[in-house]
Amino acid sequence: MRQVELHREHVVLRRAVLGMRMAVNVRVSDFLGVAVRGIDDAQMLVLVHRDPSLSIPLGTSSDADEIAAAWQMWSEIFQLPQLTEPAPAEAGPRRRRRNAIRARRPKFLVRRRAGFRLNEASIHRGEREIIARD
Repeated sequence: MRQVELHREHVVLRRAVLGMRMAVNVRVSDFLGVAVRGIDDAQMLVLVHRDPSLSIPLGTSSDADEIAAAWQMWSEIFQLPQLTEPAPAEAGPRRRRRNAIRARRPKFLVRRRAGFRLNEASIHRGEREIIARD
């Protein structure tokens, strides 16, 4: 569930994600415009953002004249263009998974060499060494 505060210059979305409450402040200029979407037998006005999760429904009505008047009013209030909503657009790019980089090496270790290599000539296998002590 989310609460939406509409102002002429910005929009504040308050919602809880996984139990953590957050407020997202979005400038009105970041929105693409006001669009009309058809749902079943009614139409809905939507403040459209590039990120579909930030799009905000403004109102719903089955009366075409009422929707047209409200569409004009919201467009003037926010000074945004009136958009005609085409068929559902394709989904945006996928967001990163939460632990996408957990299996990677830390950045400072990437710069280091992975292991110390001994000179092949200095390794003696299968021989007994004689150590002289002074």
